[in-house]
Amino acid sequence: MGGRDSDLVLLDENGIRCDGRKVDETRNISIKAGVLKNANGSAYIEFGDNKILAGVFGPRDVHPKHMSDTDTGIIRCRYHMSPFSVTERKNPAPSRREIEIGKVIKEALRPAVMLEKFPRTAVDVYVEVLQADGGTRCAALDAASVALADAGIPMRDMVSACAAGKVADTIILDVNNEEDQAGQADMPIGYMPNLGKVTLLQLDGVLTPAEFKKCLETGIEGCKQVYEIQKQALKDKFFANGEQ
Repeated sequence: MGGRDSDLVLLDENGIRCDGRKVDETRNISIKAGVLKNANGSAYIEFGDNKILAGVFGPRDVHPKHMSDTDTGIIRCRYHMSPFSVTERKNPAPSRREIEIGKVIKEALRPAVMLEKFPRTAVDVYVEVLQADGGTRCAALDAASVALADAGIPMRDMVSACAAGKVADTIILDVNNEEDQAGQADMPIGYMPNLGKVTLLQLDGVLTPAEFKKCLETGIEGCKQVYEIQKQALKDKFFANGEQ
């Protein structure tokens, strides 16, 4: 990953990062639930400069039928980056990275959703990245989780996600795009705060055992902050509906 020169830019002598944040501070996060009329549940998130839309459909019949499970429901996830979401126009066809992130999000959501309550059906999660700025998988997971709750899908808990990382030999919370490109480590984390369970843990980079522990703890604290924003988004939607 990045060398010493880029590290000096990423974190100054006062512990202030390249975007003006402190080491334990997330970017600005806002979430709105129920933004798509045609979906069973939906959410829009702005996580820093990431802008992501999530729509949930189901539970619904599985086609082809042989893909269904007689004992449980299945969850499917399509993660897609719009061609205009990055600086250089992206090919609209799904890339290997998008397919991989879709699978990562699906696996992170699966422990939270009570799939056994609706066998032979599927819950489809569609994630569209409108603007990307580092940490899209965490932001997408946050939006998808709110969209599932908005759809009324039975869940054990929502999954909250936030990345921690290492820049200039310092553990930081919520890695932005520059830090992701030039930093020393990036650790996306998905967490169910009420159950205290990690559903996503990836690491790109090298950490000592002590750094790994601190990075995980830092990321989980970030997930807990995100969780409050997710809950507020759902409250705002349902209270607004109640007033109409």
